[in-house]
Amino acid sequence: MIKKIIIFIAVIFIAGFFYWQNLNSPADFNGQEQIFIVSKGEAIRQVADNLKKENLIKSVFYFNYYVKKNKLTVQAGEYLISPKLTTREIVKILTQGDAVSRERSIKIIEGWNAKDIGAYLEKDKVVSAKDFLALALATADSWKFDFLKDAPGEASLEGYLFPDTYKIFKTASARDIINKMLGNFDKKLTPEMRAEIKRQNKTVYEIITMASIVEKEVRSEDDMKIAAGIFWDRIKNGQALESCATLAYILGVNKPQYTLADTKIDSPYNTYRRRGLPPGPIANPGLNAIMAAIYPQFTGYNYFLSDPATGKTIYSRTLDEHNFNKAKYLK
Repeated sequence: MIKKIIIFIAVIFIAGFFYWQNLNSPADFNGQEQIFIVSKGEAIRQVADNLKKENLIKSVFYFNYYVKKNKLTVQAGEYLISPKLTTREIVKILTQGDAVSRERSIKIIEGWNAKDIGAYLEKDKVVSAKDFLALALATADSWKFDFLKDAPGEASLEGYLFPDTYKIFKTASARDIINKMLGNFDKKLTPEMRAEIKRQNKTVYEIITMASIVEKEVRSEDDMKIAAGIFWDRIKNGQALESCATLAYILGVNKPQYTLADTKIDSPYNTYRRRGLPPGPIANPGLNAIMAAIYPQFTGYNYFLSDPATGKTIYSRTLDEHNFNKAKYLK
């Protein structure tokens, strides 16, 4: 009789042991990884219930028992969890805070136009170029930012998509991204800068249009200030800007030197044929180019070119000097 009782107890013990071990085993050996979110301040019981509901654990009781027995604390965050893991392995992930980031970085380069940005975002699988451009190239009047108020009615957001490195949610839409860029532009354009633009009797739109040309013409901060001074002087003196950057914008091709035929292209953006600023920005300028357009350096130079070999900007005061430099550097 005693022997039977011992066997019975042993059987119960073994069965209980295997049952207990089974509670720790994976919920689904064929399941797929999924995102699981633990909200800040969420109770252990609720976390366990959510895990069970998503078929990530077998037992709410076992999860609660194991966490409390070992005096562990579940960390808030977004996790990538597989139902192929044991409950203890899942507890380890949640209590050590091995969360996956809900954010990612994107880097928008100075001088990119809206199409460049759209292509980059699509290539990096952020949003489609089509969705981005549908908003970026539509009229800007639907966006409620003060700096857009002086833009012409037909103006798009070209020029205002501020180049920078951004942290965005992985689920961000094209509208979310553009709103972040415009918000950044709003912060970068300080009250002092806006006051100076107004003092000069210019508009933000004119400044950004000029800055976009300067951004594409020269590289360094100092050269940007000098180039901006040359271009503003040309406008003041009734000269054409004759910006090669605007020809590149029209043709979609960068050339060391453009032909006579190139300079005669019929386009409102051809600053060889038309005086003054083009109808709008040709790219999205960075802060240095914007500052240069607002605070130019007037030097007495009237011409410049870039040495293709070094990138150095070569300045001249007269057309004869400029033609000499073209023959020397643009062979």
